[in-house]
Amino acid sequence: MEEKNKLVSVLESILFVSGEPIKKIKLANVTDERLEDVDIALSVLLEKYSDPSSGLALIIKGEEVQLVSNPENASIVENLVKNELQDSLSNAAMEVVSIIAYRGPISKVEIEAIRGVNCSYTLRNLLLRGLIERNDNPKDSRGHVYAISFDFLKKLGIDGVKKLPEYDILSVDERINSVVNNEG
Repeated sequence: MEEKNKLVSVLESILFVSGEPIKKIKLANVTDERLEDVDIALSVLLEKYSDPSSGLALIIKGEEVQLVSNPENASIVENLVKNELQDSLSNAAMEVVSIIAYRGPISKVEIEAIRGVNCSYTLRNLLLRGLIERNDNPKDSRGHVYAISFDFLKKLGIDGVKKLPEYDILSVDERINSVVNNEG
């Protein structure tokens, strides 16, 4: 029983920090558990989050699963997101958009290797603001890469990333390459 509870806890943590749908098979691989055990643990989480007093909900769609905010709280959560979109960029958002501008196209894993923290929420906000775009990763069909958008260039009044300050130096900085290559 203890191992089952541990798997439930681990899956809950993974889903919380992910911020995106994750395939069940990936959860099984990451946790080194059988797919059947992952399904059982997900059933426990599904029951836990079916309580209407919970602020979170679990969505299982086919072979993917995601932890999301409770749909009954959507209007309040939407207000928060709208306020954040109207506010100026946070320091975290400035860091992430800078990494994407100077190092993009770049994967979420590589961005997180450089920053050292999860950036799902920040990426989502930058996508909603239209400052970055998400494309399929040509090196890995299961993942995505992030690049700056035309709107980003328009807002800065430049016609390409090479016009960014010190682009030639920062886009090829070996210290960043070593972090990405060791972690990503």
